[in-house]
Amino acid sequence: MATEEISRTQGLNPSQQSSSLPDYPQMILEAIEALNEREGSSMSSIAKHIDSTHSDLPASHTTLLSHHLNQMKQMGQIVMLNNNYSKPDPNAPPKRGRGRPPKPKVPLPPGVVVSPPRPRGRPPKPKDLLAPPKPKPVSTGRPRGRPTKKAKTGTAAAPPPPPGVKRGRGRPPKVLPSVGFQ
Repeated sequence: MATEEISRTQGLNPSQQSSSLPDYPQMILEAIEALNEREGSSMSSIAKHIDSTHSDLPASHTTLLSHHLNQMKQMGQIVMLNNNYSKPDPNAPPKRGRGRPPKPKVPLPPGVVVSPPRPRGRPPKPKDLLAPPKPKPVSTGRPRGRPTKKAKTGTAAAPPPPPGVKRGRGRPPKVLPSVGFQ
């Protein structure tokens, strides 16, 4: 089981591990060095070079190659510029992550004890021991907060319409008050 785990991380199954095929990262670096292109080598040119130098490649060669190229790019072993892979420049500064860089930590002289960080939030008010205790507020007998909703009684509901009369669709017309004109 452990040998299968190790061989999966290298991109080979156990039957192919015993063959003379080197690791994919090693083959990729050899191909980039051998091609020696100024702008870097494309994935297809790396694949062609590996295919020409090693005859016993697995059927999933292209997927293994793209997986290992991405993995090596993430680890910083190779650099990708304009869809071309090349070795990183040894004189180039290391790649910075996103966001603001952390402040540099100043080394403390030996023998200094670091106090724990201050707790978050507003500090509590200091208790005055000389002040008289606050009197408790007088209770009015009612509980605090919003009063509970009372259930409706059935007396306020409108009587249902007689069963034989049908209502029309939509809003009923406005009833005008009859005003006597004289």
